[in-house]
Amino acid sequence: MILTLDDVLTPEALTKITTTLASAEFVDGKTTAGWHAKLVKNNSQLDSHADCTESLQTEVKQALLNHLLFKIAVQPRLIHTLLFSRYTSGMSYGDHVDNALMGGSAYHRSDISFTLFLNAPSEYEGGALSFDYADGDRNYKLKAGAAIIYPSSTLHRVETVTQGTRLVAVGWVQSLVRDPHKREILFDLDTVRRSLFTQSGKTLEFDLISKSHANLMRRWSD
Repeated sequence: MILTLDDVLTPEALTKITTTLASAEFVDGKTTAGWHAKLVKNNSQLDSHADCTESLQTEVKQALLNHLLFKIAVQPRLIHTLLFSRYTSGMSYGDHVDNALMGGSAYHRSDISFTLFLNAPSEYEGGALSFDYADGDRNYKLKAGAAIIYPSSTLHRVETVTQGTRLVAVGWVQSLVRDPHKREILFDLDTVRRSLFTQSGKTLEFDLISKSHANLMRRWSD
């Protein structure tokens, strides 16, 4: 399941983050790529040892955890890895699948990946996030402050930036529910029960769906 999330970051938060990144040190993105992804990864990313890295990571993680759609679609146990990536003219990231385990010595599963767009699509040409499907490619260039979430098992790429600068935060989540199909069922149930509650309040139908949702979470979470 691929979902887009609007307004993860406020305009004020975006300005703060992009202003900080403008004067921060970036390094070669290959330093965090797997052995095969290094062959197709051509970008730069915020130095993990920079003074601002931890505070920016915390701000983005909290914004995601506060976003209702993120919470009910992802069922996050832990946002364990987060990078700030920059693509300038000529840079791209070819077809790849994200590593299944991340986090150095304390390994965590990468169940869901996300890309949070930090600048407007009008500020660069090219640079779409692309997914391969049997019926063709699907490309995404979202507005600043919006994010896209997708299974980490998905083959994807970043098209070549031909002009301007593409600035994003990318990260990975270990979910309470590792199976993407089960997460989608839980998401659908939660969406329906919230809609019912908005329309009619706490009805018998709402209670029954809530019961099923809770019992499936008990059965499927790990």
